[in-house]
Amino acid sequence: MKFDLSSVPNTIDLLHLSIGSIAIIESIIIVILLSILVIGLVRKDKTPPQIVTQAPVPEPQKPAVSSVTAAPKKPTAPLREATPDAALQLLGLLQQEARFIDFIEEDITAFSDADIGAAARIVHEGCSKILHNHFDFAPIRKEQENSRVTIKSGFDPAEVRLTGNIVGKAPFKGTLVHRGWRVSSIRLPKLADNHNVNILASAEVEL
Repeated sequence: MKFDLSSVPNTIDLLHLSIGSIAIIESIIIVILLSILVIGLVRKDKTPPQIVTQAPVPEPQKPAVSSVTAAPKKPTAPLREATPDAALQLLGLLQQEARFIDFIEEDITAFSDADIGAAARIVHEGCSKILHNHFDFAPIRKEQENSRVTIKSGFDPAEVRLTGNIVGKAPFKGTLVHRGWRVSSIRLPKLADNHNVNILASAEVEL
């Protein structure tokens, strides 16, 4: 096989030209990629650093001060201990004159209404005698019962007890159901030092 030596340089030149063209194109591509990378890095460096600010810590909220001040509590009166001597003395007098404790302690279920009424009359007379001999009573309200009355502001709740539909503030208008009672004077007999008030009635022994 014979070769044309004159055509060899032309073939080599075309091959070299093709290789060179490819190399140039690759170089251009590499340059473009490098340029893009460099530009990106430069822009990244020029980007201002982000300042991270810490969220402010909220201050603890102070409790709201109410504009309405609570009404001052009324001072409670100190409790006083009631001595039982006077109560026991009164029970003794009621037993003495009206057989009061005997009547209260009696089982009246077996008695007729007439028998109970007769016994109650005796008890009533004796109790009335004791109370009027040793106490003076006066009605709290002067009006007649079942009459219309007006309870003014500032009334004493110990003297007047309101019942029914209580709405709003005084003055109140209503019907007087009971006039009430107050003691104006007490005349209990004096006790000897050796008197035992716990003995309301002595036991009786007939010989």
